[in-house]
Amino acid sequence: MQQPMFDVFLAHNSLDKPEIRIIYKYLKELGLNPWLDEKQIRPGQLYQDIIQKAIQQIQCVAVFIGTTGLGKWQALELQGFISQCVEKDIPVIPVLLPGVKFIPENLIFLKQFHQVCFECEIEKDFEAFWRLYWGITGEELKIDKTVFSQLVQPHTSVVQSIEILNSNPVIQSPPQTDDLASEKGIDYTRLRHLLAAKNWREADPETYRVMIQAVGKKDGDWFEEDELLNFPCTDLRTIDRLWVKYSNGHFGFSVQKEIYLSVFGGKADGKYYEKAWKKFGDRVGWRVESSLIDYSEVTFDTSSPRGHLPFLLGGVGCVLFRFA
Repeated sequence: MQQPMFDVFLAHNSLDKPEIRIIYKYLKELGLNPWLDEKQIRPGQLYQDIIQKAIQQIQCVAVFIGTTGLGKWQALELQGFISQCVEKDIPVIPVLLPGVKFIPENLIFLKQFHQVCFECEIEKDFEAFWRLYWGITGEELKIDKTVFSQLVQPHTSVVQSIEILNSNPVIQSPPQTDDLASEKGIDYTRLRHLLAAKNWREADPETYRVMIQAVGKKDGDWFEEDELLNFPCTDLRTIDRLWVKYSNGHFGFSVQKEIYLSVFGGKADGKYYEKAWKKFGDRVGWRVESSLIDYSEVTFDTSSPRGHLPFLLGGVGCVLFRFA
């Protein structure tokens, strides 16, 4: 499967198009790349052919259910589409539009997925939009909800609202210092500086160096599985927080863990599940054509798949996040 080009596929009834266009606009303004039929299917193209190709290009699917529901043929078609997505480990998010309280009986197959429910107008229900963004990206929308709800007006874009938040000294959050706590007396200052500078190439081996020190070994040594299983929790949290913070949620052990648990068979119990591990490797770009990439092939920038780093010198850390 090729690397996803779109963050989310917006599956919906054409009668709900006005609301879907609003959601599409908001997602675009927040830097996401949603798939919407009227933007991707040009006149004259076969609808079904394009939809099938889309499965190879999407990170997740949001299924929107409005008050008009879906016709019988649409429900059957959608079920087949969702089945293919589940088979390919693509997350599915049922989204109930305003006026809908429950998933209809003819879409009962969607009840196995955790849903998002809009309780009021799209522009006003920031809580639902926040949950939708979280479901798509795996990250929380870093905007103060209360302030956002006061600022967003029908003609005010999300980007404009964020700019207002960032430029208002009264409501702007004060600068925060990083917590570099360590149970083993490890100094994480250099790692923080490298990550703050977006120097991922140097931050990766530096992560290995501080971690090998944390288990009482020297540079050049290898980790034993029990050392990863008993890795100091405080140090693991410190390392992970730094990676997540300075990559804006693109890298980090917790990011990798979330992805690993999302693939079929992924369990955080310290055991090795070959199929889950291979699927995870495909998702984060550690495997190309069924083979683990060499360290020289690691991509040290955020154009890489989410969860690509830390890689830790040829995959030293590939077992660690399973225990986190």
